[in-house]
Amino acid sequence: MFKQQAILPPATIGIIGGGQLGQMMALSAKSMGYKVGVLDPTPDCPTAQVCDFQIVADYDDQGAINDLIAKSDVLTYEFENVSTETLSQLSKQQLPQGVELLAITGDRWQEKNFLHQQGIPTVPFAKVTDAASFQDAVATIGLPAILKTSEGGYDGHGQQDINSAADYDAAAKLYQQVPCILEGRISFDKEVSVMVTQTNAGVIRTFPVAENQHRDHILHTSIIPARIPDSVVAQIKTYATKVAQGLELAGVLGIECFVTKDQQVVVNELAPRPHNSGHYSIEACNVSQFEAHIRSICGLPIPEIHQLKPAVMFNLLGDELIRARQALVTRPDWHFHDYGKAEIRPKRKLGHVTLVGNNLETLIQEAQDFENQEGNFEKSSITL
Repeated sequence: MFKQQAILPPATIGIIGGGQLGQMMALSAKSMGYKVGVLDPTPDCPTAQVCDFQIVADYDDQGAINDLIAKSDVLTYEFENVSTETLSQLSKQQLPQGVELLAITGDRWQEKNFLHQQGIPTVPFAKVTDAASFQDAVATIGLPAILKTSEGGYDGHGQQDINSAADYDAAAKLYQQVPCILEGRISFDKEVSVMVTQTNAGVIRTFPVAENQHRDHILHTSIIPARIPDSVVAQIKTYATKVAQGLELAGVLGIECFVTKDQQVVVNELAPRPHNSGHYSIEACNVSQFEAHIRSICGLPIPEIHQLKPAVMFNLLGDELIRARQALVTRPDWHFHDYGKAEIRPKRKLGHVTLVGNNLETLIQEAQDFENQEGNFEKSSITL
């Protein structure tokens, strides 16, 4: 493992990507005394609103990347769809996460194969590049299944449910454009995730396991700790350790998993940066996932991570943000986060709320109460 020289405040951290993850990274870094810059094509993006400077440019603009390198002591990225070519020149000291992590997690085919090499179970999968390979994949994996683009895609984008032959035309529109992967559907009891990081000394730290509930393929609610047996938590943390060691991890990485009805764990996806389901850690843990990320990439030690109290986090999608703002006058217990995005669009993540307390069921009920308010949904999608 690469041993990094510690990067101390007031050094400058350059972030590639200016969304809410970058914003929360920057807020954590600023609180520790670092200076922060961001490269993002959108002027006054969420990260830029809390940074020292912004370079307005596309992510594959080599000149802009060089400018960010020149102004920064260390670089990080807040999402995986970054061109590895533009970063390939960087040393591990400049980019502790490295480009191999991006290459593996940015391609679902490579990611699934990496997990298999580590002896970690996944759903059945097969590569799809044309009609013949699609038919072979369906014959091997069976239906129902999900066709996903190998690269890119998030929150349900770049995906097509394949339930029967009626969905084949829609599938063709996807695999005729870009390489894809067909993943088998499995019966599962819960969707969960865990954040993992590693110190410069090779000490692996894992966060509490979050239980996640989705709406339209978008994470809506996380319940922490997950309501699963200790034996399942141990499985998840064992896999997280294997992943971190196999990747020689620097920074925080999110691992999404399925828990089957017989209490076995299947790893679904990796995210090479802090994750939506880890936002609760800002208020509910002794160290947030964002502070842990900054500490890891800067070569600083990270204490053992523990949860202070039970927590529920729910995303604010679209006009839920407006309703949440209005509800603040009667919600003194809310930890409210508004990302400052310029445009409100349906299903767009615009903020989140974290509830922290002594009784997990009470917190879940409060999240349900907000979702059930008039103008939202007739029945909450959050399950007790």
